[in-house]
Amino acid sequence: MLFDLDNVQKNYGSFRALDGVSFKLKEGSVGLLGPNGAGKSTLIKTLLGLLNLDGGSASVLGYRLPDEAEKVRRSTGYMPENDSFLPYMTAVDYITYGGRLVGMPKADAFRRAHEILYYVGLGEARYRALSGFSTGMKQRVKLAQALVHGPKLLFLDEPTNGLDPKGREEILELIEDVKARGVSIVLSTHLLSDVEKVCESVVMLNNGKLVHHGSVADLTQSGERVFEIEPKGEIGVLIDALRKADFNVSQEGLKAKVIVAENNDGQDILKCIVENKIQIRHFVPGELTLEAAFLGLLEEASP
Repeated sequence: MLFDLDNVQKNYGSFRALDGVSFKLKEGSVGLLGPNGAGKSTLIKTLLGLLNLDGGSASVLGYRLPDEAEKVRRSTGYMPENDSFLPYMTAVDYITYGGRLVGMPKADAFRRAHEILYYVGLGEARYRALSGFSTGMKQRVKLAQALVHGPKLLFLDEPTNGLDPKGREEILELIEDVKARGVSIVLSTHLLSDVEKVCESVVMLNNGKLVHHGSVADLTQSGERVFEIEPKGEIGVLIDALRKADFNVSQEGLKAKVIVAENNDGQDILKCIVENKIQIRHFVPGELTLEAAFLGLLEEASP
């Protein structure tokens, strides 16, 4: 069992960052989704045993928290969102240090550092100071330190953050290769297209609460469809009208997305628009994407 959480709670003073989160997941690749402040980073740090639970119980890879937190950390790798290295260190020194932190002998960590830097495409830069690395190189070196000790589970917090399309694609290809080698993945990101490419299942949080967990296929092939609507006037007027008519609607930029049953031809949506005398630029039916499903679930979960 990859994760087994039962009513997990985490507080920062009077603020409850995780509020009764419960789910079970087996091995595989998991997308961790939610808006800013949803509790994603808190959940990762809690599952790594870096933060103590304030309620409930949790196990990772069969190890119970907090009693077996050290075993969890020796079996997992963590790629943080923000840079976490000293700029004067060389790449090989940094990766070696990371290996030693999880208990590897110095000689083994040094040998493995060379191997893993070549694996992520930084072999020629392994003796360069990290201060001279580009954003893409820094993301690769953070991935390398997460992999140096051969973890069974890898936590990735915004691994494609700040990358151009080519660099993003290359990092995703590396993650796919790590998966193919039998390592389970938890990918925390705001880019849902990355989740669709890499992950088989998702965990969605909002305001510290679990909104949904299950397979990506269950969400995108749920017998529903989506209509994308762009008004000529204020998007808020359209959104309000559709919500008053009890449609499952979310806003994406200047467009509204309405999730309906698969056999719905959209006539009831158009009727609502005409009755409210709203002019529209386009009204486009399409398949339910992970992004549309995610926004719809957040809308349903909103008070």
